[in-house]
Amino acid sequence: MAKHLHVSALALSALIAAGISSQAMAHGDVTPQGVNTEGLTPLGEEWADTNPYRSPNKDFERAVEIGSSAYNQNCARCHGLEAISGGIAPDLRLLAPDFDGDEWFKYRVINGAVRDGKVYMPKMADYLSQEALWAIKTYLDVRHDEME
Repeated sequence: MAKHLHVSALALSALIAAGISSQAMAHGDVTPQGVNTEGLTPLGEEWADTNPYRSPNKDFERAVEIGSSAYNQNCARCHGLEAISGGIAPDLRLLAPDFDGDEWFKYRVINGAVRDGKVYMPKMADYLSQEALWAIKTYLDVRHDEME
């Protein structure tokens, strides 16, 4: 009887360990998450040169709300929660909320970052809409202003 309980306990422990390790493996899934941009003015196919949702745009508040959620779902894994980098990837709060910052952001989300054949950042524009990405930049602009 004691041997049967020992084998059962061992089997249960193995199942629990397998469940925990599969959850840990799932954390490595970096598939971009969709972003609901309902409430933002559609921008069309051609990319804007500058952030169209920057204040005083009527969509500013909604863009910050959407951008915060979208950033934390799609960017925080590498760039840090609430855009505070832990050193793995650039601190995006340092992007200026102006043409230069927008130009760099637009270039990077469209082209990604590849060095020595390794993808350091995917081409996010292949996965997220222009509206979603400019909403993220709007959120980053707010985080930039909060730093000062």
